[in-house]
Amino acid sequence: MKIGELTGLAADLLTAAGVPADRANRTARILLLSEAWGNPSHGLLRLPYYLARLSAGGCRADAELTPRADAPAAIVYDGESGLGHWQVWQAAETARDRCRTTGVAVATIADSSHCGALGAYVYPMVEAGQLGIVFSNGPAVMPPWGGAIPLLSTSPIAAGIPTGRAPMIVDMATTTVARGKVAAYAARGQELPEGWALDTDGTPTTDAAAGLRGMLAPLGGAKGYVLALLVEALTGGLTGPNLAVDVPDMFDPDDDARPQGISHTVLAIDPSVLGADTASRRFDGLRDLIGRHGGRVPGAARVAPGDLDDDLDLTIADETMSRLMEWAGELGVAASRA
Repeated sequence: MKIGELTGLAADLLTAAGVPADRANRTARILLLSEAWGNPSHGLLRLPYYLARLSAGGCRADAELTPRADAPAAIVYDGESGLGHWQVWQAAETARDRCRTTGVAVATIADSSHCGALGAYVYPMVEAGQLGIVFSNGPAVMPPWGGAIPLLSTSPIAAGIPTGRAPMIVDMATTTVARGKVAAYAARGQELPEGWALDTDGTPTTDAAAGLRGMLAPLGGAKGYVLALLVEALTGGLTGPNLAVDVPDMFDPDDDARPQGISHTVLAIDPSVLGADTASRRFDGLRDLIGRHGGRVPGAARVAPGDLDDDLDLTIADETMSRLMEWAGELGVAASRA
């Protein structure tokens, strides 16, 4: 199916679940952006889980993004248990707009939900010539270094560095692999590569279902663990309401009625303020040096959200499409769209 058709289907499903049309469209667009990036684990695979949580009340379709504390260079929002996608996008736009005046701006969201691929949210900032950084937390899946119980989430980090060409985009979990990829392996009944996951007893496993119920290994050993700890401090610790150990698991149907209480932090930095007019030249030079020496410029192949081609054909996993069709039938979405 074409991206435009899939975006319409996703938006229609979310709208049928009660999400306002503009927010449903933004969320659908971000899901399809992840698919176009070759990252289906954070794309349409997640939509049935969001719909289940919306149906059960663990995620609120009618949530607003309400300021809870406000200063010129900082704002704290209450996400009211809404979908994270449109909320983090709006927070990124706010941080961008304030950064134009203050040079540095931060926007945080308390009591939100999963927001998908974190790299999507740096674009409002990098397209304005700003450096954007985004953090998020989620359910505990990573044990502390030397421990055997889940304490931290995948603690993802995204950053966008503006250049004269396509921006450099960092988008990574601090676990060896994102949890959505483990879910994708489990949905296909495939074994995991060694070193990705641990079962509930802390024993290394290649069983995707056991890994999804268990834990994920930190990226780079102890260094990945302390990096995840920093992300947790900047999200669950800073804004809350939940630390990772208290965040309900979207992959557990028994948790569907429980709000996740996830927090997100967005930071915008104007290079022209901190680095004068020469910062952009140095960013370009860094990008050129990477390419000149045969390195891979992170994010260079990614399409920007505004450039997503509705006529591009995508192949969606049969298991994912089957679940979307089930939800289409349940929610009364028109067969012509589905």
